[in-house]
Amino acid sequence: MHLYRERLSAPFNWWLGAMITMVPYGFLIWTGENLLITSAVFAFLIGVTAAFLINWGRAAIEVSPGELRAGDTTLSLATAGEVRALDEVQARALRGPRADPSAHVLIRPYLKYAVYVEVTSPASPAPYWLIMTRHPVELAAAIERSRPVVTPGGKTMA
Repeated sequence: MHLYRERLSAPFNWWLGAMITMVPYGFLIWTGENLLITSAVFAFLIGVTAAFLINWGRAAIEVSPGELRAGDTTLSLATAGEVRALDEVQARALRGPRADPSAHVLIRPYLKYAVYVEVTSPASPAPYWLIMTRHPVELAAAIERSRPVVTPGGKTMA
């Protein structure tokens, strides 16, 4: 059961811009030969571009009880500390000048907002996760809702 799920697919304007950009490249590579070769060059360029955008958009964010999955990596929320929705300026700072190179990041340039998840486990190589998202408030709330509850006796309940 997923409490939150978001696919990070590229928006329409990125598809449009990428395909329009491939036309001049096609003309640069154009062999000046017959129509079949020219069509093959354009088909190849557009196909490669489409494959790139589809692959980039495969990444997904999923929040399940006690677990956060960003792309192909999973974080147990028992090891999560502070969770914070970031606005555009904060997200830019944490993926740029204030970034920790050992942090786990899931970034897409067409997304403006992010969620910061502190990792409290000393065994983890990443001090935090930075996950770009279209809905930072909803994602942060889902992470908070899915955290395991620790009882006064020290037992963890999902």
